[in-house]
Amino acid sequence: MYYKTLIYSIILFISLTPSAQAQTYFITVASTTSTEQSGLFKHLLPAYEKKTGVQVRVVALGTGQALDMARRGDADVVFVHAKSAEEKFIADGYGVKRLPVMYNDFVLVGPKSDPAKIAGGKDILEALRKVKSATAPFVSRGDRSGTHMAELALWKSSGIEIEKEKGPWYRDTGQGMGPALNSASSMNGYILTDRATWISFKNRSDLAILVEGDKRLFNQYGVILVNPVKHKHVKRDMGQAFVDWVVSPDGQKAIADYKIGNDQLFFPNARQEGA
Repeated sequence: MYYKTLIYSIILFISLTPSAQAQTYFITVASTTSTEQSGLFKHLLPAYEKKTGVQVRVVALGTGQALDMARRGDADVVFVHAKSAEEKFIADGYGVKRLPVMYNDFVLVGPKSDPAKIAGGKDILEALRKVKSATAPFVSRGDRSGTHMAELALWKSSGIEIEKEKGPWYRDTGQGMGPALNSASSMNGYILTDRATWISFKNRSDLAILVEGDKRLFNQYGVILVNPVKHKHVKRDMGQAFVDWVVSPDGQKAIADYKIGNDQLFFPNARQEGA
């Protein structure tokens, strides 16, 4: 009996030590590969963790997978970029409230030789039609990410039913943005990418931005606390504190301050109604 009491006392003591308590101060954020591979979180999180003492553990997935992870209750917060999917997530009761955070844009990248003859164009739909007409290699993420969802929507808007009309020229990779760009680089293919990942991408080889500036390439990000009513173990207070910081003046300034060279990768717009 004495030994059992001693063991229980030791366990209780360990559980109450500062180091053990500190280990519980973390949240899990399911986010996109673009926010992680662009280096944004490496810039943001040290400041937040220093300010609050709360560690933010990011799981970088495609937006669809990130939302699925949150639906299972395996995340406290989602930070993604597919507004219609985010709104469905809320409508289904899995999220508390969607808040806009920041934006950038998508660009269509391709080989400088440009077999589809789209360089310098401003109409993304016409560019996609030319890529298909030329049967030039096109790399798709194919992973239900926000970028993949945007790509599929653009094909549809261009009048092309890509699932029915794709051929060997269209390569589904099932990869994140960085690996998909590597695939495009290796095969001199066209690819839709968010600008932030492109700016931070080093293995460009013969690739260059060929189409940009179309308003349909706008790329909005949102942040959502996972619904603690749906999943009781969600760290509501710590998760909400992170959401509040990201959309606060301090968080928005930290986002605006993230640059590579002279290039700003994301533009804060938490106060923009309807974003």
